[in-house]
Amino acid sequence: MLTKGDKVSVLDEAINGTVVSVKNNEVLIESEDGFMMTFFVNELIKIQETSDLMNSIKRIDLNEASKDKIEPKPRSFVKERKEKRDAGVPEFDLHIEKLVPNKRGMSNFDILTLQTETAKRHIEFAIRNRIPKIVFIHGVGEGVLKAELDFLLGRYDGIDFQDANYQKYGLGATEVYFRQSNK
Repeated sequence: MLTKGDKVSVLDEAINGTVVSVKNNEVLIESEDGFMMTFFVNELIKIQETSDLMNSIKRIDLNEASKDKIEPKPRSFVKERKEKRDAGVPEFDLHIEKLVPNKRGMSNFDILTLQTETAKRHIEFAIRNRIPKIVFIHGVGEGVLKAELDFLLGRYDGIDFQDANYQKYGLGATEVYFRQSNK
């Protein structure tokens, strides 16, 4: 509610002034430049004097305010259960950006060849070192790399593969299991 003598500011214009009179919804103000102007109440906002603001701040009782403060409740969060066999499973990202610092000048054939050769090196390393499971991250894309990876994995004996955990990787990864022989 505005009354005579209140300092006001016009919302949509850079005009400040003092209320001269209030009639119904119309307010007559005297601008800081000395002009008399009429605005609707909803076009004005009352400006707090700095001293009024300081007085209202000083009147706040800090003890009373701290009583109103609610202690935050401890957060509860669902802990993701990890299976023992998933602990430390090596992941290999076959995206070309992860394999070379700059792919400029490489054809699609060169990129796919580098990706499959990298996958082949990791597969053979896992077989040599008796690693039971690895994950290849190939991305979704058009499926060319995934098809090439499936073809490569199909050429090995003692290897099973499937789409990796959808929640973790979406459709862009393949899990590879190595059946270990007891040599």
